[in-house]
Amino acid sequence: MFTIDRLSKTYPTRHGESVRALDDVSLRVGDGEFLSIVGPSGCGKSTLLKILAGLAPATAGSVRYRGETVSKPRHDVGVVFQEATLLPWLSVVRNILVPADVARISRAKLEPRALDLLELVGLAGFHDKYPQELSGGMQQRVAICRALLRQPAVLLMDEPFGALDALTREQMNIELQRIWSMQRNTIVFITHSIPEAVLLSDRVVVMSRRPGRILDVLSIDLPRPRTLDMVNTQKFGAYAQQARRLLDRTEASTSTVQFL
Repeated sequence: MFTIDRLSKTYPTRHGESVRALDDVSLRVGDGEFLSIVGPSGCGKSTLLKILAGLAPATAGSVRYRGETVSKPRHDVGVVFQEATLLPWLSVVRNILVPADVARISRAKLEPRALDLLELVGLAGFHDKYPQELSGGMQQRVAICRALLRQPAVLLMDEPFGALDALTREQMNIELQRIWSMQRNTIVFITHSIPEAVLLSDRVVVMSRRPGRILDVLSIDLPRPRTLDMVNTQKFGAYAQQARRLLDRTEASTSTVQFL
């Protein structure tokens, strides 16, 4: 789905300097794959996602989607951010239909799809509620419905459960896995949580501190559907420990440089 080749991204500062967020990133994302990206804060994970979404340009290198250079947002690539960002004056179903309004597609044409999605995420009957009447987890489910409205082949998710409490986050992990197993979209998932990445993913990309580089890509060989009980198994722990060692290594290197 995506071919990333020697991608770099540099941001100018107001003082005329430059900050390199990403450096020489190369990666391929397969059709129907669930790929997670973990790394320290500020390592360029979100920047990479924005470039994949066509929301930010690359400074060097290239990103191709199904062979075409990514230069702008696409209707077949959905994005879910950390905050649900629902419009408080619109009902749940109207919030889901916002992409139809933007694309000037008849609401009547896509409303059955919106209602089906609400049933898919366990919110059937909540179509006429308003965001303030929903819990944080329910709001994020609505945001996922909105991203899925136009049946995207790819779902890009930037720490979508980071603001949720631990219990709700676990529930959303299981819910997302169920949705993915039914829809079979390609998912690129940004997270700070190693256990979350291992639980959900086919592969986990581990990134270094800024400028973000790929330290390793771990293939996760665990049976599906995955359950929360797997977190306590030896094999799960081995994957999580492998990712943690990679991150600890980059932390140690950074600390040594700062000390010297």
